[in-house]
Amino acid sequence: MKKSFYVALGASLVLLSCQQKSTKNAVADQKLTEEAIAIHDEIMPQIAVFDRNTVKIDSLLANLSDIKKTNSEIDTTTLKNELATLKRNLEDATDNMMTWMKDYNPDSTDIDYQKAEVEKVREMKKQFEDVSAESTKKLSVTK
Repeated sequence: MKKSFYVALGASLVLLSCQQKSTKNAVADQKLTEEAIAIHDEIMPQIAVFDRNTVKIDSLLANLSDIKKTNSEIDTTTLKNELATLKRNLEDATDNMMTWMKDYNPDSTDIDYQKAEVEKVREMKKQFEDVSAESTKKLSVTK
C-alpha cells in the first residue's frame, strides 16, 4: 500500500513539474511573440513614408536638369547615384518587412524560432532607423 502511494505521488510530481515547464515555455513563447509584433507595429507605419520618399526620389531623378539650373553647384552625377542608392535602400527595407510578415508564424511554440524572429525584427528596426535617417539627410539637401 505504501509502495503504490509513493509511486502515485512520484508520478503526480513528475506530471506536475512537466506541466509547470510547459506553462513557463508557453508564457515565454507568448512574450517573445508579443515583442516581435510590438516592434513590427512600431516600424510598419514608416513604410508609407518610405513609399512617399521613393516617389519623391523618382521625381527628383526625372528633374535633375531643373535642379542643376536652380543650383549650379550641385553635382548631378553624384546626386543621381546617391538618390538611386537611397531608393534601393528604401525598397530593400520595405521588401524585408513584407518578407518577414509573409514568413512569420506567430502561432509557433518553438522558443528558439521566436527568439530568432525577435532578433530579425530588431535588425529590421535598425535598418528602418538607418534608412529613415539617410532619407531625412539626403532629401533635405535637395529642397
